[in-house]
Amino acid sequence: MKLHASKIGWILRAILAKPFFGTFCMPSYIGKPVFIEGRRNIHIGRHVRIFPGIRMEAIGTGQIQIGNNVAIEQNVHITSMGGILQIGSDVTIAANAFITNLDHEYTNVNISVMNQGHILKDTQIGDGCFIGYGAAIQAGTVLGKHCIVGTNAVVRGHFPDYSVIVGIPAKAVKRYNENTNSWEKLSSLSPSNPTQGS
Repeated sequence: MKLHASKIGWILRAILAKPFFGTFCMPSYIGKPVFIEGRRNIHIGRHVRIFPGIRMEAIGTGQIQIGNNVAIEQNVHITSMGGILQIGSDVTIAANAFITNLDHEYTNVNISVMNQGHILKDTQIGDGCFIGYGAAIQAGTVLGKHCIVGTNAVVRGHFPDYSVIVGIPAKAVKRYNENTNSWEKLSSLSPSNPTQGS
């Protein structure tokens, strides 16, 4: 496979940046411009392609763990503050997506939201997931393997393997039925097959 000249530059930059990360396995690359905070708490697997405009923040003790063969398109924001934000292997994250493990506290109306602290909940994206353009994966979300998240979905909650998740707020609308080997609308699934947890 022939690499574009800019990607060769990104690979060279990744080689130079590798010692500053917790883990950075090759061959992986990062396009620029970038904003990365807390490199020592960021772990990147093999064959990870990160396109320009990434904003990735491991704040304080926050950990970001990215598996192997992951594609992160342009202008994606990933942030972790305390706990773990985990992205599995074989995941695609489309442009302008947002993934976090923190919420801002807001209940005191006499104090700016920015000064009220944070609520931290581990976030996990399973192997083989596809996160659509502009989707927001909120704190505490757990996606099973091979979940499909639609464009601009706002996702919070626990979703089992092979779910199709769309909307604001997002809901599972389809799931792969391993008995029939087909994708089925949620209403046609057996009640014994859970669809979405809280």
